[in-house]
Formats: sequence, structure tokens, C-alpha cells
Amino acid sequence: MVQEMPRLRMAPLSWRIAAYTLMAAFAVLTIFPLLWLFYSSFKPHAEIVVRPLGLPLNPSLDNYFRAWQLGSLGTALANSFIYTSIATTATLFLALAAAFGITKFPFKSSAFFTAAFAAGLMITVHAVIIPLFLAEVRVGIINRRIGVILPYIAFDLPMSVMIAISYVRGIPDALIESAEIDGAKYRYVFWKMIVPLSTPVIATMVILSFLRHWNEFLFVFVFTTKIAMKSLPVAITLFAGRNNIEYGMQYASLVIGILPMIIFYFFFHDQLIRGFGEGSLKE
Repeated sequence: MVQEMPRLRMAPLSWRIAAYTLMAAFAVLTIFPLLWLFYSSFKPHAEIVVRPLGLPLNPSLDNYFRAWQLGSLGTALANSFIYTSIATTATLFLALAAAFGITKFPFKSSAFFTAAFAAGLMITVHAVIIPLFLAEVRVGIINRRIGVILPYIAFDLPMSVMIAISYVRGIPDALIESAEIDGAKYRYVFWKMIVPLSTPVIATMVILSFLRHWNEFLFVFVFTTKIAMKSLPVAITLFAGRNNIEYGMQYASLVIGILPMIIFYFFFHDQLIRGFGEGSLKE
């Protein structure tokens, strides 16, 4: 007689109520600050001070127009897109190429390079910001976009390489060996096989790199002094002076800075979850 599998018991009603209550409270605590920031950006400075939590009495776009002009947010927004797009593209290519070389090339020091990239995860920006600044001064790339983009790539590469390694290692070696037997070169294998098969992890790396580079503050703040080189996170701080804080313009500039991230994540969050899921299954 075949023994029946025990049925999964549903959690008691009280536990389910507590779980849903906790999740609802977490959702409110997460969403409310964003909603408060959004509707507060339509209030003048005096109304924000007097009625910080109240809805705007006379909503106006004046904060957005003033912040856009006084803070040069158009230039800062363009710089953020330039820094983020170039650094993300370069990081993606280098990480995928490094993962391909480490996992699919038969050389003895592959473990050493993997450990070196893993060690790079432990290096913090604040620990090397001073020697990095002195190095950029000596090379002559201060106040130049390349002086911001290169550190972006360098500090994002270890994490991206480790993510790519975990995925590319799961691609069957037989596919590459069959291509080599047919006379395909490594360049062809990389672009025609590794890249198309790595689409899920590519989406994951693009999203994570985009969010890291878009929110980065310290490199642009230290390595640039010209307004024309500032990114959006640095430009937003101009509205928070020591003696004068323009809450309305600051909130409006924060909305302008947050909105691209929300839109980007809204369209690509499925790819992010799928990339992590498939990467873990290949392990």
C-alpha cells in the first residue's frame, strides 16, 4: 500500500493576518515618503515650513522651473546620462569578456583572477579616494568626464564580473568545443554564442550598474569643480546650503532625480528577477 504524502498545512488565520498587516505597513512606509516628496514639490517654501505634511493648497510648477534654471539641472541630467550610459556599457562588456575568459579558457591562473575580482568587492571608495584624486591630478584628468567614468567602471567591475562568472560557468562547454571544431574563433564564440545566451544576466548587470552609477555622488563631487561637469545628485545638493535651504526647489530636483530610476526599474524589474533566478539555477 502506497503511503500518501502528507498535505501541506495552511498557516493559521492569525499568522496570515499578521503577515499581511506587516507587508501592508512596510508598503505604506516605503511608498508614503515618495508620495510626500512628490506633492510637496508643488508647494512653495513657506507652505512647506508651515504645513509640512499637508497637501498643496495651490499646486504650482514654479519650483521645477526655478530649480531647472538655477541648478542647471538640464546640464546635470545630461551628464548623469552620459556617465551612466558609458560606464554601464563598458562595465557590461568588460565583465562579460572577463567571465568568458575565466570560465571557458583553460589556464591555471583563472582561480587567481577570480579571487582578485572577489577581493575587489572589499575595497571601499572612501579608502582610496585621496590617492585616486592625487593620481588623477598627476595624470591630468580632473574636471574631465573620463576622470569620472574610469572610477565608475573600476568600482563596478568586481560585482559585475562575479555575477557574470556565476552565469557563464553554467553555459555548456560542449557548445564552445563544437564551435571550435568548426573553426570558429573566440571572437565569434563570444559575440554569437556567449552574449545571446547571457541575455538574462546581461539585463541584471545593466539594471544594477545603471542604479549604482546614477546614484553615485562622491566621485563627481571630488573629481569635478565645474558646474558643466556635475551630475544630478551633486547638483541637487546646491539647494541645501548651510544658511539657506530651499525646500521647494530641493524637493523638485529630487523628484527629477528619482523619476528616471523609478521608470527604469518599472520597465526592467522582471528582467532583474529573471536574471537572478536563472543565475541561481545554473549554479
